This record gives sequence, C-alpha cells and structure tokens, in this order.
Amino acid sequence: MAGHEQIPPDLYRRRRADRSYRMLGALITGYERLSRYSWRRRPPVVAVNRDLHLVVDEVRQQADEVVSLRLVHPRGHTLPAWQPGAHLDVVLPSGRMRQYSLCGDPTDRHSYRIAVRRLADGDGGSVEVHDTLQAGSGVTVRGPRNAFPFVTTERYLFLAGGIGITPILPMVRTAAARGVDWHFVYAGRSRESMPFLDEIAQLDPHRVWIRPDTHYGIPASGAELLEHAPEGATVYCCGPAPMITGVRLDLPASRAEALHFERFSAPPIVNGTPFHIDLAHSGHSLQVPADRSALSVIREHVPEVAYSCRQGFCGTCKTRVLAGEVEHRDHVLTDTERAENMMICVSRATSQHLKLDL
Repeated sequence: MAGHEQIPPDLYRRRRADRSYRMLGALITGYERLSRYSWRRRPPVVAVNRDLHLVVDEVRQQADEVVSLRLVHPRGHTLPAWQPGAHLDVVLPSGRMRQYSLCGDPTDRHSYRIAVRRLADGDGGSVEVHDTLQAGSGVTVRGPRNAFPFVTTERYLFLAGGIGITPILPMVRTAAARGVDWHFVYAGRSRESMPFLDEIAQLDPHRVWIRPDTHYGIPASGAELLEHAPEGATVYCCGPAPMITGVRLDLPASRAEALHFERFSAPPIVNGTPFHIDLAHSGHSLQVPADRSALSVIREHVPEVAYSCRQGFCGTCKTRVLAGEVEHRDHVLTDTERAENMMICVSRATSQHLKLDL
C-alpha cells in the first residue's frame, strides 16, 4: 500500500523532529501513529477496465526463485503508457488475478516487464506464474494503474527490500535521468536472492548501497537505512512489513522530509472488533476475530472466493451485502456501490452480524 507522511516546520522553519521528541515520542506515539495511518495511506486508484490480451515474449531468471516476464502485444501494437510506480492486474490461466509492479522502461511503449518471486507457501499465484507461463503463453492484463505515484522533487532516497525492487527500479532510473540528487539502498537476504543487480551496477556506484543480510546482518532499524537520505529528501520505500514499519517510525528524526511506501502483503488490521458473517449460498456461519480479515476467514471455508490485492484497491473481492452495517476501509468503491457491497479483504462490520451473497 502506498503512503505519504510529511513533517511540519518548527519555529526555526526546520523540517526535522526534535531529538528529545524522538526518544519520548517513539515510545508513546509510535504505534499510535502506525494504527492511525496503516490502512488509509493508499491514494484513490483510477479504475482501468480495459483488458489487454498480451503474449509472454521472454522469461528470464533474475535471481534465486525470481523470474521476469516481458509482455508484448501479439501484433506488435503500441501499449498504453505508464509512469514509475504503476502495476498491472494480471489474470492467470487459473482465473486468479494478481498485481505485479511494472519494472521495465516507461519509455518503451511496445513491452511491459514484471518480475515475480516464487513463494512456495504463498497463495498459489507466484507458483502458477513460475510453473505455467513461458515464452509464447497468452496472458490477459488490466491497467496499467498507479497507486504508488512518483512525485517530482529535487532530492530522493529510494529503499527497496527484496522483490520490492520492482516499483523502485524505474523510479531510480527516472531520477538519475532527471539529474536530481538521489540515493538508493537495496537490501535483501543475499546477493543471489536480489534481482536486477546487473542493471543496478550500471548506475552511479557512489549513490547506490547494495546491502545483503549475509554481509551486513538484518537492518536493526529504519534509522540505519534513512542515514543515506539527503537533507529534505522524499523517501520511496517498498519491501517487507518490518522494513516499512522501521522506516515510518524513524522518519521524524531523519533528514528526510516525506515518505511514500508500498507493501506487497496484506496490511495489519487496526482497531478491529470481532463480528459474525452468514454466507447466504454456502450456508456457513463464521466468526471473524478482531485481528483477522473477513476474507481470510471466508477462504478457509470457500477457497474459491475471488480476491487479489488484499489491500482494498483492486476491487476483485467486492461482495454484495444482504444484511448488516459495514465499516468501509477500501479505496475503490463509490458511495453508491458501498450502499450494497463491501470489500471483504479490508472492510469490517459495525453491526454484530453481516449476511453476504456468497
């Protein structure tokens, strides 16, 4: 999920938090800050309803368990334009739909590139990509859409963790082409697990820090990564949840001024309360605990239920509500749609019971 945080100027017009505030505030308000913003950080995403029927032109091994796929139009037609941070909704042969960031060249209007890490214990989408898609395979995509927009500024710090490199790499290249001040920290378990190192090696080495855990250890805090931020920098961060959490907590005491982030996993549930769901067609009556989503509970009993992003922006899991009141936490439904539907991946109930058209 994408986000933006900015520090207001103090009495001396500095955009840096007081050191004493950091010590006290990190303890008292750090988790409050996370709970306040964790599910509301993604800006609205403009729906792109067109289906593009493309062909896999090339599959390339980029790292251990990571492949990139080059997608082209079967008749060589120009593809819709995109900006750094954009992603595609990819409809897999099984019917699953998953989001993958575009990690190629935005100026190339004849191909899209995505990269996918194989997760053997995941929800099956990445395994399907690795095992079924090959050169010549047809694939339907929707988009591009951008929920992680790349803003124009004079100073950047880019932070990528593992497969989080995919939306970050086009941003780094764009910043370098613009001639602005930028620095880039790329963390991962090992160099063997980190895709696109050969392409990153072509960037200015004085602005890039490759940080495998096998050499440096797991980052102790977000502050370690933020040390590379130029004064007043805008930070773009994509990686595992602990990395994003650390950066968010330590941003106020750094030289950076603003933060945008994107996560690939479901966001933590904030201020959740338990509620009950009745599924009209399957007959299941389910209890949703305070710390779980309706989707995660429903999947245990209706595994074929449609879903994708698990963050409330793609619209795949929209479900009709037959009875009950909904606390809407999504970023895609209109007010009219919310009158009768909910996104079961993030939204919850304000009443004790919901009855869903499932």
